[in-house]
Amino acid sequence: MNHTILAKPSDQQLQWQDMEFGMFCHFGINTFCDQEWGEGTDSPELFNLTQFDALQWVRTAKLAGAAYFVLTAKHHDGFCLWPTETTDYSVKSSPWKNGQGDVVREVADACKQEGIRFGLYLSPWDRHEPSYPDKEAYDDFYAAQLTELLTQYGLLVELWFDGAGSHGREYDWRRIMGLVKQYQSDAMVFNMGAPTIRWVGNEDGVAPYPCWNTAESAKLSMYTQDMAAWLPETPAWVPAECDVPIRKDRWFWHPNDEHTLRSLDNLLDIYYRSVGHGCTLLLNLAPDDRGLLPEADVNRLLEFTDEIKQRFSTPIAVTDGVGDSVLLPLEEETEVNHVILMEDIAHGERIRSYLIEAEQQGQWVELVKGSAIGHKKIDRFETVRTKQLRLRVTASVDKALIRSFAGYHC
Repeated sequence: MNHTILAKPSDQQLQWQDMEFGMFCHFGINTFCDQEWGEGTDSPELFNLTQFDALQWVRTAKLAGAAYFVLTAKHHDGFCLWPTETTDYSVKSSPWKNGQGDVVREVADACKQEGIRFGLYLSPWDRHEPSYPDKEAYDDFYAAQLTELLTQYGLLVELWFDGAGSHGREYDWRRIMGLVKQYQSDAMVFNMGAPTIRWVGNEDGVAPYPCWNTAESAKLSMYTQDMAAWLPETPAWVPAECDVPIRKDRWFWHPNDEHTLRSLDNLLDIYYRSVGHGCTLLLNLAPDDRGLLPEADVNRLLEFTDEIKQRFSTPIAVTDGVGDSVLLPLEEETEVNHVILMEDIAHGERIRSYLIEAEQQGQWVELVKGSAIGHKKIDRFETVRTKQLRLRVTASVDKALIRSFAGYHC
């Protein structure tokens, strides 16, 4: 337990946790093949965009309130969305812009223009690359690809290393981490090597509760029970990211499957059980074969984020505090049915259990209780009328530090 008690986030982790919500974009050769996992044999000739608009992607993310944007620069099929020097299996062999295009460049530039942080996904598993069976040769190949991405596209907020397909395979993570440290030392590293953020363990976008910010391991992928083999220098503080596609089980775009679009209620439930459980939500929208985000997906995304803003942008009252009891007085007796708590996690995750009470007719009535608060905890309960709320910390390691205690009526 002492290991947990002492763990504290880095400044970069604190900034990343405050982002809370990002947008994922799975896009590549699969987009043109009605498939999720290509085998690396699909012709680059298929990659031919007619209306590609990176600004549409990124402006949609910004309008939705996403703070960062992660793009699949290379998925498991090995097709690269930038004109890499390492292989011909990339946009430079496609008819799009006569082989002169660079999706990564255009998305990076759009993010810079719109003020959104940019991240990249680079699959370690590569089903196209002939050198993949030769560990040393492929380690060189992968390091070269990663170096291009780390050095040519500006500051990166996150590097997404997917464990799918890599069961039993050891990559040169010490070398990979060395490159990240050399070129993008502030970037978050997802779940592999010496990660600074971990996978929540499912593709449903939901975190268990409690979901503590400390961990010594995390699942490698959906397709094995193996745990990712982290390097010894992995920090004790490794907060979780919850990734989920807006179309159920569809990371890439597929024609005629709008029926898989998640409902507003489903997305709201995901939010309560990801951001509301102290984690960061990474929601995937897949551009179509024109190179645009489909209208139905954009509309559902904005319906979802507009509802979140409507519920939580204006608290009835908000305070902070130190110690085992913090009062939240309201200006007048009013209806409340949500409380959002935030711990000052810069000093570690101290609170182990708490309860929230409302004053009614001179008595304190328990509304809800929980364990972890961490970065954020959203509690909802039956509507009550009260003049004040009270947070009581019933177990903590050292003095409780409450960054925010806010009441809402939704």
